[in-house]
Amino acid sequence: DVQLVESGGGSVQAGGSLRLSCVVSGGYTSNYCMGWFRQVPGNEREPLASIDSDGRTSVADSVKGRFTISQDGAKNTLYLIMNNLKAEDTGIYYCAAGRFTPPHARQLLLETEYDDWGQGTQVTVS
Repeated sequence: DVQLVESGGGSVQAGGSLRLSCVVSGGYTSNYCMGWFRQVPGNEREPLASIDSDGRTSVADSVKGRFTISQDGAKNTLYLIMNNLKAEDTGIYYCAAGRFTPPHARQLLLETEYDDWGQGTQVTVS
């Protein structure tokens, strides 16, 4: 079974930065996609950024220019680097993994492409 464990959340002032990490165990070695999503209470979960095994990335317009996704295969870790954080970035951040690489990069942000999810890590920006 795939397990995803997020860390790195916390409280930060507006304008600050955080780096979230997601350690993956039992994951896929090829033809996969991984992504970060965010949920604010009362709202639907929204995609933030995704990457696949071919290195293609996709970043949501809402965070483009501020958030960067990367992965370290040797450490089985996915990262989300968040800069210039705003109060509206407050929420629970989830890491997700999908068993297949979608044919188009724009599909990387679709929640339906993901099969396994972490428990989430809270980010609070004030």
